[in-house]
This record gives sequence, C-alpha cells and structure tokens, in this order.
Amino acid sequence: MRWVYPLLANRSILQILLLINIAGTLYGYYWYGWQLKETPAIFLLFVPDSPTASLFFVFVLLAFLLKRNWPILEALAIVTLFKYGIWAVVMNILVYFVQGELDWIGYMLIFSHFAMAVQGLLYAPFYRFKWWHLIVTAIWTLHNDVIDYVFFMLPSYHMLNRYTPQIGYFTFWLSIVSIGLAYYFVIRPGRYTLEIK
Repeated sequence: MRWVYPLLANRSILQILLLINIAGTLYGYYWYGWQLKETPAIFLLFVPDSPTASLFFVFVLLAFLLKRNWPILEALAIVTLFKYGIWAVVMNILVYFVQGELDWIGYMLIFSHFAMAVQGLLYAPFYRFKWWHLIVTAIWTLHNDVIDYVFFMLPSYHMLNRYTPQIGYFTFWLSIVSIGLAYYFVIRPGRYTLEIK
C-alpha cells in the first residue's frame, strides 16, 4: 500500500485533486441550493455537509501545494470527508431499497462520496493535527448532528423521512467512528507519517 504515497504527494496529482475537489464543492453547494433557500439563516452553515467537507479538503490540498500543514483544517477534513462520504453512500443505497431503483444521479453520488471518504483517509500520513484540533472537530461534528436531528436541518431525502430517528442514531455513531479513525490514523503513538516535499 505504501507505494501509493509518492504518487499522492506528487504536485501534479495534488493539483488535479484540487481541481476535482473545487468542482465537487461548487456542485455540492449548487445541489443544496433549493434547501438553502428554505433554511433559516442561523442554520445555513450546517446544512451543506458534504460540500463543506470537501471545502475543508480544498484548503488542505492548497496547504500541501504550499508545502505547509493547516492542522485544524486537516482534522475537519478527515472526519467530515469520511463521515459524510459514508453517510451519503448509505443513504443512496437505502433509497434504492425503499424505491426499488436509483437514478444515475444516485449512482454518481455513491461513487463521488465514496471517493470523498477514501481520499480523506489516504492523505492521513501527511496530516499533523494534535488532540486539541480533534476535540474542536469532534465538537463541530457532534454539534452538526444536533442541528440535523434535533432541529431537522439534515439533507433532504423525502423518501426516507419515516426512518429519520434510525438515520439520526446511525449518524451519531458514524460521527464517533469518524473521530476514532482520525485519532487512529493521525494522533496515536507510532502512526505512519510522511511529508509533502
């Protein structure tokens, strides 16, 4: 597996990934457009989960291209990319089972969000965040769950509305797993580290 890291650190690959993530972020905010129009201003920051996750990663990639580390953004990126990447994959699979079919957009969302989750983890050896960065990220992530499932600002999948309590429970534990993975890959003693050169 370690053969992939020199490739990931290559400037051309970083630039390509940066462009892909900028495009995905812009499309993500566009996808949320109609829901954002109906969202009270106080909750606007917490509704477009996936594009905000990829926006964090855009800044991580920019920092790498500058041969820098921005630890708080790295912590936010790894946790939210994995969480919302896996969340969207599971939700679209649920849509398939509830409706008996999935349109091409659903399949595109499964592929793109799975890639989101994977890229956040793949770059873990290059991250340099500490405990306090992860604690701030955990607060952000769990607070977002409260906004989504107490104030019902979650991404709208109307066909899954009757499963909202179960989805909320799943999402909480997905947050915990995502935070745990960030600790495992970045903070634990003896973890594998690399530098962008």
